[in-house]
Amino acid sequence: MHGNSRGIDQVAVYMSKTRDNLTVEWKDLNWRKLERVTFKLQKRIFRASERGDVKAVRRLQKTLIRSWSAKCRAVRRVTQDNQGKSTAGVDGVKTLTPMQRMSLVNLMSLKGKVKPTRRVMIPKPGTDEKRPLGIPTIYDRALQALVKLALEPEWEAKFEPNSYGFRPGRSCHDAIGAIFASISLKSKYVLDADIAKCFDRIDHKALLSKIDTYPTMRRLIKQWLKAGYCDQGKLFPTDEGTPQGGVISPLLANIALHGMEERVKQYAETLIAYSPGGHKLGKKERRSALSLIRYADDFVIIHEDLEVVKKCQEIIAKWLSGMGLELKPSKTKLTHTLEPVDGNVGFDFLGFHVRQYKVGSYRAAWNASGINLGFVTLITPSKAKIQKHLEKIADVIDVHKTAPQAALISKLNPVIRGWSNYYSTVASKETFSELDSLVYLKLRAWARYRGEGSINKEKYWKPVGERSWCFRTEDGLELFAHSGTPVVRHTKVKGEASPYDGNWAYWSKRRGEYPETPTRVATLIKRQKGICPHCGLYFTSTDIVEVDHIKPRSLGGKDTYDNLQLLHKHCHDTKSAPDGSNASGAGLNRAHNKGGNIKEPDEAKVSRPVLKER
Repeated sequence: MHGNSRGIDQVAVYMSKTRDNLTVEWKDLNWRKLERVTFKLQKRIFRASERGDVKAVRRLQKTLIRSWSAKCRAVRRVTQDNQGKSTAGVDGVKTLTPMQRMSLVNLMSLKGKVKPTRRVMIPKPGTDEKRPLGIPTIYDRALQALVKLALEPEWEAKFEPNSYGFRPGRSCHDAIGAIFASISLKSKYVLDADIAKCFDRIDHKALLSKIDTYPTMRRLIKQWLKAGYCDQGKLFPTDEGTPQGGVISPLLANIALHGMEERVKQYAETLIAYSPGGHKLGKKERRSALSLIRYADDFVIIHEDLEVVKKCQEIIAKWLSGMGLELKPSKTKLTHTLEPVDGNVGFDFLGFHVRQYKVGSYRAAWNASGINLGFVTLITPSKAKIQKHLEKIADVIDVHKTAPQAALISKLNPVIRGWSNYYSTVASKETFSELDSLVYLKLRAWARYRGEGSINKEKYWKPVGERSWCFRTEDGLELFAHSGTPVVRHTKVKGEASPYDGNWAYWSKRRGEYPETPTRVATLIKRQKGICPHCGLYFTSTDIVEVDHIKPRSLGGKDTYDNLQLLHKHCHDTKSAPDGSNASGAGLNRAHNKGGNIKEPDEAKVSRPVLKER
């Protein structure tokens, strides 16, 4: 089968390595040093790309690809840190022992052929459709992670400032912040667009030409694109698209879509426009008047002139055709932030609803010159996401009709807390209150069912302070209220800032202020000044982190901040082995803290770090 080019199966090689062949144990590696060596190379690649020194970029990328430090990081990323680390490819291998990880590091090379991916169909959120994933083998995932370490810094220096999806240190909230900044002082027309089957239709030749890397890496990337997939024992070719499920696929998709913003900005330069005072606008002002804000394959184009927006739609449609892509008609529409256009006012983007409302002078926004705008810009949770959230809560309550109150609360709290955190940066106060009222009605029905007509107020609802109706157990476990989440505006990432610029203070601070960060994680990041106490390294925007009990609960440790620390996931695994956390009874410790897990409401749009308490 395609992929057995070496004569000896890759998996058999690293699975058959023995301890006698290794000079260093996986657990004894100096990860602090390996992280620093790799990041220094990435930072140099980023700087060289910034100044346009292609020769230096290629030389440094080759050095990183050969680097033992980078190979160790890549293997750790896919075998320990990644959430899908236990998913098998076509070779059936799910997990590796520490000894096998070390063997894999020694085996990695850009030469040779790759194996096809394993086709897996997963539900598409909000629809009855299913999304195809292509799961590579562990060897290919590690190799993709290594190539990504070399390729991403080069492109982070090139990517446009208003591209937010699948990029380190950027999130949905940054995209929403950019939209607010674009329309807050002026009502505008909007093209709300979506690219049809973006990942599945990207033209391979156009993408490889755009990447324009050195021959060895180009051949390897081409093999990944052309590897095909196995489904029910049959091999199918892949003549277009980047297979979702691969480590490098999101980066390749971003490279394919890079240039959209600059293309419409070039068109904006050709426009003739005047200021309210009658002065002709300069090139820089004309460019800034037109915005294209993109998150993965979803984007909006914003301008005050309808004809300009319509022309931009034509320009982008033509630009996309060069990558083998096209706009999806059913999800592409023209609208306006304040006035109806074909019955459309405002638009939904990434689970948020963006719209402006005419209001009296006492509520309207004012510009920098003190002029009353006559409207206010509100960004709220979209109706579809509110409905989906209510359905999820109802499902949890229905499943727990006969379960103890504590079990119901334990299941509902992560759902409510995660959803509230995601929408805590916009005008959600009224939505939160309405949701609490609806949840209360569902809980009354739950209690009435159990009490055969009586809600048993004294049993299930307790007074807490000034609140008289708190869904709470006798031992103090209380249902989290949506309205208990403070609404705090998100600070958008700086225009072209990147984690590869080396500004650790800026990026570690942003990590702690991220909207979906659980309270305990955010508090510990600030207390630890963004540093992992186990390895001494800063938490980066892509790290998976976990809350650890310094003295395990199984050994009598308390669940208080003076006994808590935040660690990298791999550091937590290393620390947990000798301190007794993995002993019997530690499961209680992990189960107790699992409520901090957060899932984004739209799981199709995940590009940010996974923040997890264990």
